[in-house]
Formats: sequence, C-alpha cells, structure tokens
Amino acid sequence: MQFSIGIEYALHCLLHLCSLPSEKSVGIKELAAYQGVSETYLSKVFTKLGKAGIVHSVPGANGGYELGRSPENITFWDVVEAIEGKKSLFQCAEIRQNEVLLDKNNLPDSYTSCPCLIKVVMTEAEEQMSRYLRSKTLAWLHGQVKSKIPEDYMNETVQWFSESKSRKRRG
Repeated sequence: MQFSIGIEYALHCLLHLCSLPSEKSVGIKELAAYQGVSETYLSKVFTKLGKAGIVHSVPGANGGYELGRSPENITFWDVVEAIEGKKSLFQCAEIRQNEVLLDKNNLPDSYTSCPCLIKVVMTEAEEQMSRYLRSKTLAWLHGQVKSKIPEDYMNETVQWFSESKSRKRRG
C-alpha cells in the first residue's frame, strides 16, 4: 500500500497554515516555492482539500488559502480521505467463489456465504489505521513540530510568507 505524495504535500503545507496569524492566507505559488514542490500538483491537492472543507480560498490580490476549520478539528485521516478518496483501501473481489474445486453441494453454505476472512482481516487493519490517523490532528502536529525546532525558525517561516506576499504585490 502506498499513499500518494499529495498527502505529504498537503500535511506539510497545512502545517504552515497553522503557523500563520489568523486572517492571513497563503497562495499556492508561495507554498510550492517554500516547499520546493510542483505548483501545478499542489494546486490539485488544494482543490481536493477545499472540496473537503479543510481549506478555503480567499479571493483578491492578497488572497490564497487558509484553514477551513481549526487545526484541532482537522485529522490526518481527513487529509487522507480528501486526497485519496473515501474508497476502501482493500477491494475484495470474492475470488474464492471461482475456485476450480469449489463444489457448492459438498460444502456448507457457511463457507460461501460468510464474509471472506481475508477481507475481514484487511478491513480490520484499515479500521485500526483510520482510528489512529483520526487521533492525530494538525494541532497535535503543529505542537510536536514547535517543540522540536527553534522558535526563531517558526518566526522566520511566517516572515518568509509575509515577505513573499509583499514581493508579489510589488512585482
């Protein structure tokens, strides 16, 4: 199983949105430049985040994106579902029903009518992962990052985005 790079892009960019003073927004161009990632791809990621209500766009010359709800109310799982969709990770095709030696007359109905045990295990695993990722919020991530890096770095990040907006208006 592999999640798309869009989840990493989204989480890193959302982390920066958490650091900004309220009422401040950041454009895709600035976020992409700061992270060193594709502006086109990041724009697609933010379109998905917007549809999920995780971010919303702010129109105008000083517009961009800001969080659509508080960091405490945005979980990692919200981001995964926004980027990857809500479809189950494991798709059971019930291939056991096609087995060459399967003679439905000699097997109890419970074999063919009960849920596939492989599907049961995979579904339980996905539910555990989902539960764990729902327990991690952007607020938690922001707190963890703030505790590990110097405060000056966080301040420089906010300043970089502010200056980037100023350069954009002048340029």
